[in-house]
Amino acid sequence: MAHKGVELDVETFSCSICLDLLMEPVSVPCGHSYCMNCINGFWDEEGENKVSSCPQCRQTFTPRPVLVKNTMLAVLIEELKKAGLPAAPADCCQAQPEDVTCDFCTGRKLKASKSCLSCLASYCEKHLQPHYDVAPLKRHKLVAPSKNLQDNVCSCHNELLKVFCRTDQECVCHLCFMDKHKGHDAVSAEAARTEMQEAAQGSRKKIQKRIQDLEKEVDLLQQEMEAIDCSADQTVESILNIFEGLIQLIKRKSSEVQQHIRSQQKTEVSRVKELQETLLQEISELESKDSELDQLAITEDHIQFLRNCPSLSQLAEPTLSSTVDVRPLSYFRDVTPAVSNIRDKLQATLTQYWEDILMRVSKVDALLSEPVTRNDFLRYSCEITLDVNTAHKNLSLSNQDRTVTDEGYMRATWYPSNVERFTECVQVLSKETLTGRCYWEVGWSGDGVSIAVAYKNIDRVGSSETCVFGQNDKSWALHCHRHDHHFLYNNVKTTVSCYGSWRIGVYLDHRAGTLSFFGVSGDSYRNLTLIHKVQARFTQPLLAGFGSKRLNYSGGVEIYKLK
Repeated sequence: MAHKGVELDVETFSCSICLDLLMEPVSVPCGHSYCMNCINGFWDEEGENKVSSCPQCRQTFTPRPVLVKNTMLAVLIEELKKAGLPAAPADCCQAQPEDVTCDFCTGRKLKASKSCLSCLASYCEKHLQPHYDVAPLKRHKLVAPSKNLQDNVCSCHNELLKVFCRTDQECVCHLCFMDKHKGHDAVSAEAARTEMQEAAQGSRKKIQKRIQDLEKEVDLLQQEMEAIDCSADQTVESILNIFEGLIQLIKRKSSEVQQHIRSQQKTEVSRVKELQETLLQEISELESKDSELDQLAITEDHIQFLRNCPSLSQLAEPTLSSTVDVRPLSYFRDVTPAVSNIRDKLQATLTQYWEDILMRVSKVDALLSEPVTRNDFLRYSCEITLDVNTAHKNLSLSNQDRTVTDEGYMRATWYPSNVERFTECVQVLSKETLTGRCYWEVGWSGDGVSIAVAYKNIDRVGSSETCVFGQNDKSWALHCHRHDHHFLYNNVKTTVSCYGSWRIGVYLDHRAGTLSFFGVSGDSYRNLTLIHKVQARFTQPLLAGFGSKRLNYSGGVEIYKLK
């Protein structure tokens, strides 16, 4: 009669407490076997006054059984060790420190395969089986193993968080909803997650659109660098051909011109490359946020989603303008004609033209060249009009919303209530957002005004520091008075020289992070005198702003139209 082979594995002869092969095996009265040290340690933890029980079947024993080594089982294990046992099943692996452990394993823990949002516990495959077999447990919500299950429990009532309070924007239990959140607008956590996920999808689309826009700008900057390099190379080649026929002195001058061009080329390429790197960094940050939102979208834990989604979905305004301001590709082209003009001149006239050559090299019209004269600044002049929806009730707008006058409390204008309106600070903001390079000029009269730029999210309600131009980290302001001027940012005051100018020019380079104020004077207002210049990091588009310092009810601010 043939005998069928008996298949045995490590799990058959493993202790259910330590999960290793039985060492000095003993059997308890119910028939289950354990290592001598493991079962004694388990019973020691239960306490001397408690009834001893079997860790597997939970049968109790009174008094505590006297354990004797199971000699036959010990010999069998030794023989099987010599013969070689097959490997343990994959699902019998122990949990590592970084893993979520099973809450029901005793002794050495197994790695959890699922977490239950109803039981607030994690289970290995063995202890999870009832959730597949028992009817009431089948309705429980199983998710990927999570270490944050206790975050789903109300700290006040020890109840599951199943309600999302829209009023307070937080997850609460049903008892909180009936108590502290009574009467609030609330929905189930699942419904709130659906709503918020739709908003998150909208944020993702905006992120992806901005990535595309920034990638286009990076390409434009790459073209700018190549054009600068190409123009510089062509100019150097032309100059070399001209200077080859000249005397040794002219060759020496040729070398000087080459060095000057290379220096200017290096400066311009360096500036453009820095801007390119800034855009690439922003692309990287946006892609990272997009990836986090993608991962969050597939999580099955509503509470974790609701807690993390608002911060990830919040999309800051772009730090740079939507287009790169690339001007006509002139660069170094004016240098070659200037050199050609003196090719046939005598050595005595060379010095006369030398300064002209160097000046033309320095005037390369590259992407990031800094304006110098008023005509340079006027190239960036922008239309600014005031937004009546933000104006304090004491302010009156006129001249197609380019002039603001403080009428005082007695002649206050009736404006409808508006969340964008300044309620206490006598201030107003522009309609237009400012990015890239912008220049505008204003005239002021009266006792004093504030000429400012501010983020759109500056506070509007009350008279606290969070609202006043220059007294917070959301606005930068030049405060002009009859006898002195001072600059204010984040409530830090910087006294500046007063030039007695009633006409102020403001230049903003959003990309470079510079804000400058000038006194405008002279015939046709050609002269600019720097009052103050500040370097900052603008993280959002800006709005122009103006504030009153009690203007005798006859003064105000006028935004000029620039030609």
